Amino acid sequence: MHEMEVPKDLMFEESDLPHEEEILRHPYQIKCWLRYIEHKSTAPKAVINLIYERALKQLPGSYKLWYRYLKLRRRQVKLKCITDSTYEEVNNAFERALVFLHKMPRIWLEYCQFLMEQCKITRTRRTFDRALRALPLTQHKRVWPLYLKFVRSHDIQEMAVRVYRRFLKLSPENGESYVEYLISIGRLNEAATKLAEIVNDEKFISKEGKSKHQLWQELCVLISKNPGKISSLKVDPIIRGGIRRFTDMIGQLWCSLADYYIRSGHFEKARDIYEESIQTVTTVRDFGQVFDAYAQFEESMINSKMETTADMGASDDDDLDLELRLARFEMLMDRRPFLLSSVLLRQNPHNVHEWLKRVKLYEGKPRDIINTYTEAVQTVDVSKAVGKPHTLWVNFAKFYEDNGQLPEARVIFEKASKVQYRQVDDLAIVWCEYTEMELRHEKYDKALHLMRRATAMPARRAAYHDKSEPVQNRLFRSLKVWSMYADLEESLGTFESTKAVYNRIIDLKIATPQIIINYGLFLEEQKYFEEGFKAYERGVSLFKWPHVYDIWNTYLTKFIKRYGGKKLERARDLFEQALDGCPAKFAKPLYLLYAQLEEDHGLARHAMAVYDRATKAVTPDEQFEMFNIYLKRAAEAFGITHTREIYERAIEILPDDRAREMCMNYAQLEIKLGEIDRARGVFSHGSQMSDPRIAKSYWKAWQQFEVRHGNEDTFREMLRIKRSVQAQFNTQVNFMSAQMLASASKDVAVTGEGVDEMRLLEEQARKIAEEATRDQPHKKTMSFVKSDDASAEMEELARVSANPDEINLGDSDEEEGGVVEEVTLQTQTIPSAVFGSISEEVQGKVLGAKERFAQKKK
Repeated sequence: MHEMEVPKDLMFEESDLPHEEEILRHPYQIKCWLRYIEHKSTAPKAVINLIYERALKQLPGSYKLWYRYLKLRRRQVKLKCITDSTYEEVNNAFERALVFLHKMPRIWLEYCQFLMEQCKITRTRRTFDRALRALPLTQHKRVWPLYLKFVRSHDIQEMAVRVYRRFLKLSPENGESYVEYLISIGRLNEAATKLAEIVNDEKFISKEGKSKHQLWQELCVLISKNPGKISSLKVDPIIRGGIRRFTDMIGQLWCSLADYYIRSGHFEKARDIYEESIQTVTTVRDFGQVFDAYAQFEESMINSKMETTADMGASDDDDLDLELRLARFEMLMDRRPFLLSSVLLRQNPHNVHEWLKRVKLYEGKPRDIINTYTEAVQTVDVSKAVGKPHTLWVNFAKFYEDNGQLPEARVIFEKASKVQYRQVDDLAIVWCEYTEMELRHEKYDKALHLMRRATAMPARRAAYHDKSEPVQNRLFRSLKVWSMYADLEESLGTFESTKAVYNRIIDLKIATPQIIINYGLFLEEQKYFEEGFKAYERGVSLFKWPHVYDIWNTYLTKFIKRYGGKKLERARDLFEQALDGCPAKFAKPLYLLYAQLEEDHGLARHAMAVYDRATKAVTPDEQFEMFNIYLKRAAEAFGITHTREIYERAIEILPDDRAREMCMNYAQLEIKLGEIDRARGVFSHGSQMSDPRIAKSYWKAWQQFEVRHGNEDTFREMLRIKRSVQAQFNTQVNFMSAQMLASASKDVAVTGEGVDEMRLLEEQARKIAEEATRDQPHKKTMSFVKSDDASAEMEELARVSANPDEINLGDSDEEEGGVVEEVTLQTQTIPSAVFGSISEEVQGKVLGAKERFAQKKK
């Protein structure tokens, strides 16, 4: 250790003596030296430096002393120029410290940082190297960040590259930072090479979180945009490898490859790349990227040629070249729909709809259409087809037919009939289209022959839905083919052949109700009525409800039309057979037809019995209408009085809303008959199912009836019944509300909520109870409470009716709950006609009660 020159003016103070004595006694205790240094903290720097030097002479391996001393020395020279000699003294101090502390990375880092501030590049680099050699490998990660920062801060590229290469041997995961540095200094060839190594390294994990996809994309962009600066890599194989590997960025990679050749000046090669790409991409997105880039390339080539021609003058060769480029661009734009169609078909070559769209693109080009159809039927796999593959064959044949080439169309249909379709219907449609083509060209014999071939029994029979068998073995059970065969036989064949076809359909058990009806109509047209009825009978035995309804309806209608009342018993048997097990949904038309038969050709009482059965057999929604028909027919057949029993039964059966309407009709009937008491009784009966708040029209009709045909007592009785019914309905509603409130109160009690909610519920219950009590009729007072609505309606009805014998009720009472005025009653003789059929004894009791009531009021 070099001795420091002691300044001449250095003097020891008296306060230093204790510390001097202490360090003399304990020269190897660091605490003593630190206390002495702290004591001299305000002394000149030379004094403090001398104490540090004395301490380090005694304790040369103390990290704490060296660290504080070096920190102090760096702080002392901080504001001086870097050429000052004191900087070199500090460097010497660092060197002396490293003799003992060469394994301490902090000292090395402080020394290197201090040298970087002095801008001593070579010495700093060598110091970094010494630090890396001196420190163990586990401590190198602390040195390299500062070392890399140092080499990046100076424009000495070769040094930086060499340092980075050494660094990557220890930490290969930091290759991205090396690539970024190489790109920043313009060494793109080495950057691309390193980036390619990173992409090909399966174990590499990006520290920046980049995926292999992003790294590959960066590589492609780098090599495609700088073709002249990259010579170590083969760009074409690299990008093509990316195209095979990363299927989600195919379009971008193709554009990068073409861009590489464009920047390299190989324009024809770039055009070949574009053509190859649009012929190989499989998604619309990739196609859009590549096609737009291709079109932009062609457009830029045209613009470049036009600018060159304008600057240098146009020659014949230049004009020819420009026209060629324009034609090439126009052809590219015209090809776009076809290229897009090819992309979609590469996505799914079994898409029938896309093949048909492609055919439409070649409209007006027969050769291309034929080639497209041929390619389609050869490419589409029936088991994987999207759509109906038979449409390709049918449209292919129709194309030949439309062009007058019927033999070729027949060849196509024959081939189509041998294809193994997924569904039997597909093959059936092919045969039907084949037959219709022959019919369009008036080849009727060939059409019948085709239908016979299609419906012929195969050598190996199979069930219709057995998919393990080919469709050709199941075609004989296709109703579509048989239906067309039957139509052809009706139009072109004989009676026997047509009948044989229909019988064959029924024997195969593939007939539908419509087939049976068609068979019956055919026999009827041929005047074979009984044969037609037998066909209906066979159809009835084949089907169950509800499918048999159409057959029965047609059968019964035709039978009645044919025989009328001649075979009445047979017709009745047929109706009874049809109605046996008939669902309510289909019963009404059959019962009406049955009753009409009885009315026209049978007995009226039989018809009434049918109507009566119908009211029970139809659905509840149709009962009201059925009862109205029954009433109308009964009145026409037996008179109005015969309908009373029907009305009564209807009122019992129908729901309340319909029964209420039926009561009103019944009452109107009694009024017409002059049976006032019976009408009043009907109104009274119907009132029990009529809530005054809902059935306002019912109570209005009863009020109107009492105004015209009643008296004061009967009107009062009507109001009393109204209040009673209203109270009854209110009680039911209040009872339900009380139950809901009780359950709610129990829930509150269980949940332990506050008393306020309980009081609220009790208050609501009390109000509902008061309303119910107020709605009860007053039994003690004979006066009735006036209702504003009822009074207004009564006055209006009285004014309209202008009955000379009207009852002047006047303002007999106030609103409910108000002051009730007494009514002065006058005794007068009541005509006997008013009482109707009431006995004289009852009449006497009523008159006696009225007289006693009048005496009591007086």
